[in-house]
Amino acid sequence: MTAPAGALPTLRRTPLSRLAGVDRLAVAGAVLLGIIVLAAVFAPWIAPYPEDGGSATHPTEALLPPSAEHWFGTDQVGRDVLSRVLFGARTSLVIVVAVLAISGTVGVILGVVAGYAGGWVRDVIMRVTDVFLAFPALLLSLALAVVLQPSVTTVIVAISATWWPWYTRLTASVASSVATRGFVDAARCLGVPAPLIVFRHVLPNALTPVLVQLSLDGGGVILTAAALSYLGLGAHEPTAEWGLMVEQGQALFTTNWWVVTFPGLAILITAFACNMLGEGLRARLAR
Repeated sequence: MTAPAGALPTLRRTPLSRLAGVDRLAVAGAVLLGIIVLAAVFAPWIAPYPEDGGSATHPTEALLPPSAEHWFGTDQVGRDVLSRVLFGARTSLVIVVAVLAISGTVGVILGVVAGYAGGWVRDVIMRVTDVFLAFPALLLSLALAVVLQPSVTTVIVAISATWWPWYTRLTASVASSVATRGFVDAARCLGVPAPLIVFRHVLPNALTPVLVQLSLDGGGVILTAAALSYLGLGAHEPTAEWGLMVEQGQALFTTNWWVVTFPGLAILITAFACNMLGEGLRARLAR
């Protein structure tokens, strides 16, 4: 049948196009995250004391309370806390981006292969995934971090190694559903190569829920990375990292509250922004 004369053709909406009209919650989260990212990128230029983001110390200015000169006060060795928080944002965001990129890529590849291939291939991949999911992610990350030398790289490796199974399971579920649809069967009957079917039909449909989940998981990665650094298994001096700053200031909370409060708030706000963005995108996708 043909469309009536003068009628506009109906455009087929793709899953990604459904994210175009996101709601206010997602916009608020995106704006807040955008501010944090900009602050991290331009930290060397906007930090009041850029040298305090590194190994500089000022013993005579130790533990000064918040003031016009030091908005967030100073820490135990006289470094400006605001400058450390800004530089800590760089470290934390590098960890988040690296973890989500690595685990997301690995998870999507394995999930698409498992969902499209099916059979014993799916069984093997999903059984390995189940083994990793049998252990709490934080506990497994701690075990891996203990084996490796404490560093930012260790945090990235440890969290990535425990995060990919979630994306594998999610992607495999969507991919297996798409692989049984009529348009995929039609493509097979026409002799379209399997890799082309995967990239043209399966992957675009599986990618949308994964992107939403990635935005939700940003907060979890921030908290896990902070926990590892707090326990001494992640970043170490003189690297500015929020979890490490909280660990260093915890003993001073009752007398010098600003040392631990501001990096703690940075963790909370960033995790909250990620959740706002993810929940907003998920609500939009569900419509």
